[in-house]
Amino acid sequence: MSTSRRLWIALALLLGSTFSVLLWMGSEIHRTEPPMPERVVSADGQTLFTREDIEQGRIVWQSIGGQQLGTVWGHGALVAPDWSADWLHREATGLLDLWAQNDHGGAFDKLDAGTQESLKARLREELRKNTYTPATGTLEVSADRALAISNVAAHYVSLFGNDLATQQLRETYAMRNNSVDTLEHRDQLAKFFFWTAWATVTNRPDASVSYTNNWPYEPLVGNTPAPSTFLWSVFSVLFMTAGIGLLAWHYAVWQRQEPHLTPPATDPLRGITITPSMRATAKYFWVVLALLLTQILLGAITAHYQVEGQKFYGFDISQIFPYSLTRTWHTELAVLWIATAWLATGLYIGPAVSGHEPKFQRLGVNVLWVCLLIIVIGAFTGQWFAVMQKLGLKYNFWFGHQGWEYVDLGRFWQMFLFVGLLLWLVLVGRALWPALRRKDDLASIIGLLFLSTVAIALFYGAGLMWGERTSLSMVEYWRWWVVHLWVEGFFEVFAVAVISFLFVKLGLVRARTATVNVLFATFVFMAGGVLGTFHHLYFTGTTTAVIALGASFSALEVVPLALIGMEAYETWAHSRATKWMERYRWPIMFFLAVSFWNLVGAGLFGFLINTPLALYYMQGLNLTPLHGHTALFGVYGMLGLGLMLFCLRGLKPDVQWNEGHLRGAFWALNIGLSLMALLTLLPLGILQLNAVLEHGYWYGRSAEFMSQPLIHLLIWMRVPGDTIFAAGALLICWFVARMWIAPRRVVAEYSSEPALSHG
Repeated sequence: MSTSRRLWIALALLLGSTFSVLLWMGSEIHRTEPPMPERVVSADGQTLFTREDIEQGRIVWQSIGGQQLGTVWGHGALVAPDWSADWLHREATGLLDLWAQNDHGGAFDKLDAGTQESLKARLREELRKNTYTPATGTLEVSADRALAISNVAAHYVSLFGNDLATQQLRETYAMRNNSVDTLEHRDQLAKFFFWTAWATVTNRPDASVSYTNNWPYEPLVGNTPAPSTFLWSVFSVLFMTAGIGLLAWHYAVWQRQEPHLTPPATDPLRGITITPSMRATAKYFWVVLALLLTQILLGAITAHYQVEGQKFYGFDISQIFPYSLTRTWHTELAVLWIATAWLATGLYIGPAVSGHEPKFQRLGVNVLWVCLLIIVIGAFTGQWFAVMQKLGLKYNFWFGHQGWEYVDLGRFWQMFLFVGLLLWLVLVGRALWPALRRKDDLASIIGLLFLSTVAIALFYGAGLMWGERTSLSMVEYWRWWVVHLWVEGFFEVFAVAVISFLFVKLGLVRARTATVNVLFATFVFMAGGVLGTFHHLYFTGTTTAVIALGASFSALEVVPLALIGMEAYETWAHSRATKWMERYRWPIMFFLAVSFWNLVGAGLFGFLINTPLALYYMQGLNLTPLHGHTALFGVYGMLGLGLMLFCLRGLKPDVQWNEGHLRGAFWALNIGLSLMALLTLLPLGILQLNAVLEHGYWYGRSAEFMSQPLIHLLIWMRVPGDTIFAAGALLICWFVARMWIAPRRVVAEYSSEPALSHG
């Protein structure tokens, strides 16, 4: 049996077993999710509020941006507080002050240490005891707690309105006045926040940890890391170390067996015929760059909100484009422009692989492009109406803002995009079909390319698996199918297959070698990637089993990244193999940047927050966007730009490239991203972490901490990096524009010339 056949069998068994576990654990998460009470009642039997109030409060929260304005259970935006942690701390301190006043006639912080400790013990007993009765769906609270709940709720009613008493707090949180339109809706929102906080501190039945595994860190109420958090963090490091050792051994053995390949004398890709549908993909790349520039502009506005609150350099724009909206569009555009670049590459590469142009293929490419524009414009318009509270709760879920980070599109637009992806699958599949039927050396790579295309189209459908009132735990479960498996999983397999095909066609890698490498890389990545999805779900109302699986398998995701330097060297060597490879220097340089950011952004910064113990303290701090920015743009963005340049080289083969513009763009993007990470996100995240360890999670996200002059200085330190980064984006946009506006033609072709030195 051939090596490639064995790898196909192993990959099929791996995916079958890991997805079976993933689905089974989904049913367990549903079974053990935090309950939502039918009624919350006081000890005297008075109903404080109902399940409908909590559910409506959640819908209100989603309509104003949800996870794009603060966080709940650690997931979301980083300027406003984590509302579950904020409520928990306010309720806890409110109870302590109430008891201190009633029992000792003074403020809690004026009592002696012994009395304070006695009241803290009483507080832990009060909040951690599970008083929910499943048979009746009733959650009972004491009279004192009912009063504390009422007081905290009044704070949120004030905060989400336009009360002058909380105006300064709104500015610190970058909230617009009247974020929630009516008093009734503000009251319901507060009740939803109560429930999210209740789940973080109340022990599961017959357990000593809360529904969120004692997250957030709040020593005042006994929320400290559970033993399982320590245990599986240790095993996570052990699994990663063992995996790196095994992969290093395999790499060393395999590399010694593989002789070097002499590259061809001329550029093999020059012989590819550019079909009408391939030529039609050019407009996709124009959209890619337009979306990229818009995303950068929105990112600058979003970042600036952290220092001026409701203003942008003195102009009050919060009443037109509030923070939650600019951040929504900023995060969505990151996914949209990268995905568009990859989708266009698929449409371009299909006919290039098979040499076949199906009937009406160009029409299909054009129709899909129009659909993408309609989706972006329609979805963003709906989100504006939702956040500005002009759409109404009845239509918000379908046409407005779902409130879930990265999958904020209204359900109608989600379904429209899913249909668009199915159309993309048909277009790419029908173009690839003749190549799939050929049984040549590239059959496995093309097969994997096609299967990744199928997975990309179908797995976005996971975003349709929840409804408006599906539990938070299950929404998070399905949401990470999209964000982790769709974006970080199958898109990466697709990219690896495309790059391998290109390198084979360029004559730089043997087809058999590329086939084995692609299959093996896919196996290694998916071995950790599928069940590694659980590392996003440690504290979202799930059980210890999720921590165990997430910690163990997500550690394996780091394994292939640890040896990425070897891959980077190979890529660099390919780029200098022969003179005509100068034509592909900059696409390959972007692939080289992918290797670097894979190691730094996805590997180092990713593992920094990956283990359960680390994430327990770091989730929702600026160490999260440190990983997010360097991995999302550094890896997937650079890859999208590299693939775009490869396609443009084919679309405009006779146009002379301006090396200066590309060189400037490449280094500006990489230097700007590095400065953004090192001058702001990393030091700010470390300072927040120290604050969390000293005072509790609430403090690291509080107005008191985020308003410090040092924090504002670090935020202003983003300006140099952001400016350099934006200059790089403008350069690459100008470079592409010049390919159509007064282009300069190549005078002479690269041909068989002496190979360049590798030194």
